[in-house]
Amino acid sequence: MHFDDLLKQASAISSSSSGSLANNSNTMEFPANWCQGRTAFGGLSAALLYQAIRKHIDPSRRLLSLSTNFVGPLLADTPFSLSVEILRQGKSSTQVLAKVIQSEQVCVIVQACFAIDRQSGVNVPVSKEMGLKPVDARHTLPFIEGQMPEFFQHVDLCPQQGAMPFSAAETSHLGGWMRFKHTPEAITEAHIIALTDAWPPTLLQMFKQPAPASSMSWYLEFVQEPTLTPGEWLGFEAITHHAKGGYGLEDGCIWSQSGELIALTRQTVALFD
Repeated sequence: MHFDDLLKQASAISSSSSGSLANNSNTMEFPANWCQGRTAFGGLSAALLYQAIRKHIDPSRRLLSLSTNFVGPLLADTPFSLSVEILRQGKSSTQVLAKVIQSEQVCVIVQACFAIDRQSGVNVPVSKEMGLKPVDARHTLPFIEGQMPEFFQHVDLCPQQGAMPFSAAETSHLGGWMRFKHTPEAITEAHIIALTDAWPPTLLQMFKQPAPASSMSWYLEFVQEPTLTPGEWLGFEAITHHAKGGYGLEDGCIWSQSGELIALTRQTVALFD
C-alpha cells in the first residue's frame, strides 16, 4: 500500500469536534511493511494525523508547526481511529489537537498550529545555508530485509553526512537526501513530515552495537508552504545538541533540492545502549 493511499484513508475517517474529542466509529489499518520494529513508522503516524487535521482547516491557513508525542505503540493490521479537536480558531490562526486511538488506548498525539499571513514590517531573511552536495542517486541505500526497518522499502535515503547506525562513529551529525520510492501526485506537508522521520536518530551511529533508540517528542516548524515538484529530492541535515543520561536532543533543517529552507525539526530521543 502506497503512502498516498493511507493519506486518503486518514482524510476519509477523521472526525472533528469544536469543544470535545469526537468519538468516531470509522477506522483504518496499515500493513506491517510500514512498521519500525513492533510499531508504526513514526513519520507515518504523524503524517496520518496531519492529514486528518488538514481537511478541517481552511485552505488559506498554512501549517506553521506540528508537535508530536509518541505515547505508545501503534500496531499494524489492527483497526485504529483518528480524532481531531479544534482547540481555538481565531482571525488569523487555528490551534488543533489530534489523537490516534487503538484498542481504546491513545497511541500518538499531535498538536498543530495553522495560520494565514499577516501584514508586518519585520522581515528577517533565512540565515542558514544548505551544506549538502548535489544528490547522487547511485549512493541510495538499498532495502535489506531483516536488517532495516520494514518501512524503509517505501523511501529512498541518500546519505552524505555522518555514518551508518551502530558503527561507533565519533560524529553525531547526520545528513543527506530523501524521497519516496513511489512518486506521489504532489509533495505536501504530510509527505515532508513522513520523510523527515525516515532518518535514524543522529546518535544511533555512535552506538557500538545494535540497540534501540526511540523518539519521545518531535517538533516541526514550517518556514513556508512547500511548492515542490513530485519526484524531487529533499535535503536533510541534523546535529546533536546534547546527550546524557539516556536521552539526546537533536535538531535539523529540511531543504528543497534547490537549497531553499522548507522546515526546521527537533526531537528528544531515548537511548537504550
